[in-house]
Amino acid sequence: MPLQYEIHDRVLPNGLRVVVQPDPRVPTVTVNLWVGVGSRHESPGRTGFAHLFEHLMFQGSRRVASGEHFSAVMAEGGRLNATTWFDRTNYFETLPSGALELALWLEADRHGHLLEAVTQENLDNQRDVVKEEKRQRYDNVPYGQALTTIYATVFPEGHPYHHPTIGSMDDLDAASVEDVHEFFRRWYRPQNTVLTLVGDVTPEDAFALAEKYFGGLPGGERSPHEVTPQLPPLEEPVRRELLEEVPNDRLHLAFRLPVDNTSEYHAASMAFDCLGGLSISRLEQRLVRTEQVATSVRANTMGFVGGVSLGLIVVDIAEDADAAAVEAEVLEELERFAAEGPTDVEMEAVLAQADRAWLHALAAQDERADLIGQFTCLHDDPQFINTFLDRIAAITPEQVRAAAAAWIRPEQRAVVAYRVAEEAAA
Repeated sequence: MPLQYEIHDRVLPNGLRVVVQPDPRVPTVTVNLWVGVGSRHESPGRTGFAHLFEHLMFQGSRRVASGEHFSAVMAEGGRLNATTWFDRTNYFETLPSGALELALWLEADRHGHLLEAVTQENLDNQRDVVKEEKRQRYDNVPYGQALTTIYATVFPEGHPYHHPTIGSMDDLDAASVEDVHEFFRRWYRPQNTVLTLVGDVTPEDAFALAEKYFGGLPGGERSPHEVTPQLPPLEEPVRRELLEEVPNDRLHLAFRLPVDNTSEYHAASMAFDCLGGLSISRLEQRLVRTEQVATSVRANTMGFVGGVSLGLIVVDIAEDADAAAVEAEVLEELERFAAEGPTDVEMEAVLAQADRAWLHALAAQDERADLIGQFTCLHDDPQFINTFLDRIAAITPEQVRAAAAAWIRPEQRAVVAYRVAEEAAA
């Protein structure tokens, strides 16, 4: 039986899409904006711009001083943040419902009138902030370059997902104020944005307030999103070995997958759960619990919309184990799963885990708003939160097996292998 969250959807005359999910149980409201621009929309030589704007959007706008967005929301007892990914950038705050108009006023000011505050000084300042973030999150932590290397290995040169969201520091250094302004003017438009309101607000009031604060922002033509054809699986294995001072050897096995929000993608995602995403998964049972040649196994998928998604298996190698032998065992399990498919017990466990995780996410007002915004912005489906569990419950074991046979074969893997520098030298 589908979930029955009440969802209301309307498009303002300027193109802004507004989705409202009223929930009066707690006197708070989440304001969540998804902008349809991420690192996959960047041009060669102009990488890192989408993530840069995540920072610049807190540096002031026409009527808001630098840092005042944070201080104003927090003074009302609210919390806020923003994130950037390949396909989108989103901005969100949860605060008492009495402060809803404050949040909408702040968001409308920066989404409509940011550029007056994007000066050379602010640009230089936030470039330095991004560089420091890169040092802390990528350069100076164990395995910090793993995902960056995976993207560059799995996706060909020039593909929208080949470069990481953090972007190139050289590109950011070369960017002028006008380059940055042009990026904002192209993508930060009402027609490219979804405003989601979840919480203690009626649909009538929500739509009226959205019109009051956002209705005056200029519309125009929606910026075209380039259609990227589906990437086929890799035709032969690709490998990168990294020798670094890391705690232990680690294997990353990555696979191209179908685009997000399709039955074949969901089936492939369920296959990854069976292989390494459950406490009873095959790799967990064999490598960690029985043979003890690995200390942990993780498997997950990342759903993208630009012609491909990503599946990932990560294995931490035990101290005295041989990484090559462990990898060979992983490949054996991939072959076996592609031939046999999941058992009834595995399917039951996958669906139970999906139910638990989905309902847990929807129980949180801010996560519910984020999921509504995601599937409205990227998939034109504001009702997705109500239908997802029924859609995956309809997937058969044979569909899961077929997805594994088509997309998760040993020869289709890209491997990024970390080896402890001292061991490699010996």
